[in-house]
Amino acid sequence: MPDQWGHWRALHEAAVRQFELYGYGELQTPIIEETRLFVKGTGESTEIVEKQMYCLDTGEGQSIALRPEGTPPAVRAYLERNLHKQHPFQKFWYAGPMFRRERPQKGRLRQFHQIGVEAIGSVSPLLDAETLLLATDIYREAGLKQWRVCLNSIGCERCRPGYREELRRRLSTRREELCEDCRRRLKRNVLRVLDCKMEDCRAVVAELPEVSDYLCNECREHHGAVKRVLTEHDVQYEEDSRLVRGLDYYTRTVYEIKHPALGARDTICGGGRYDGLVEELGGPPTPCVGFAMGVEASLLAMEADLGPATDSGGPPAVFIVSFEEAARERCFDLLEALRAAGVPADMDFEGRSAKAQMRLANRVGSAYCFLIGERELSAGQVLIRQMAGGEQWTVPWQEAPREAARLLRGDP
Repeated sequence: MPDQWGHWRALHEAAVRQFELYGYGELQTPIIEETRLFVKGTGESTEIVEKQMYCLDTGEGQSIALRPEGTPPAVRAYLERNLHKQHPFQKFWYAGPMFRRERPQKGRLRQFHQIGVEAIGSVSPLLDAETLLLATDIYREAGLKQWRVCLNSIGCERCRPGYREELRRRLSTRREELCEDCRRRLKRNVLRVLDCKMEDCRAVVAELPEVSDYLCNECREHHGAVKRVLTEHDVQYEEDSRLVRGLDYYTRTVYEIKHPALGARDTICGGGRYDGLVEELGGPPTPCVGFAMGVEASLLAMEADLGPATDSGGPPAVFIVSFEEAARERCFDLLEALRAAGVPADMDFEGRSAKAQMRLANRVGSAYCFLIGERELSAGQVLIRQMAGGEQWTVPWQEAPREAARLLRGDP
């Protein structure tokens, strides 16, 4: 609703400003994509693909899905435009609705929105750090105060198989203590067990070895470089050895930004590196890193830190009050002249009395009223009233837009 848009607009505008500062270009992908894009990209064993996608049979032997996340479509667009052959290094940002089969609750909706980035074509740990710096700069500009960064490395396809096998070996002996989903994950994607929110599973996970003990030298150096850059740029973070994220394509760096106002599901932004996704979708080996902010979750965090949202439009600076019914068309002409001069302005459209119009102007918070009665019409003038102090003066009708613009600028 109009009076709830303030935080949303502030977050989006902060994001766009930071994206421009960081050199990310806007990308828009379709809401509807082929289902197989997410089966291959997001991962067949992920909760999104297994349980949460809205899919539709087209009747032509094809299945399409409402977009559940933004990364596979961005990579698909990158490949379809042959950017991997022409300009391999690309930095995109996107914002839009996503869809998942959720049980609607506070902060988790069937249609929700994400703001995200994808930086494609570089293996540099500086780029991992840049995306995290970008996310924190957006939240900082939007006014968030209590967020915290959790960071981990889950290794690469050279060092991760050994960790997977160790997890599978240890968890197999405690299979009966795991939830039904985690029992399936033992064979399909054992790392997802680390991400389970069920208390019994979390108790088992607490006794497992950490992925950091299995990292190869290259992954260890990469992770160290990311942490070093974050420290040098005053981004405080917590190392979370159980953080794996819920998507199959992640490699090496994974991170989440959390906020205490959201309770158990406290993640407002998640991201990391996904060096195998471009190849998985038919392109050449191409490293990538990115993040996605949950807009609804971020708005809850903003409400907790900043209080309720305000009307995003703001009050009209000038409210035109008509004392004569016959003057309303002339008032509307003045209204349009004010707007053409860049002055936010409004008037009554419900036939209220002059007294009721004044009350309305006061309620919406207009700084000035332009009063038009029979005397003003015959004299070709506008009576201006400053609402705060009650001071009044007249100006010629044709000078009113210029006078309003001067008042808005604060010129003497």
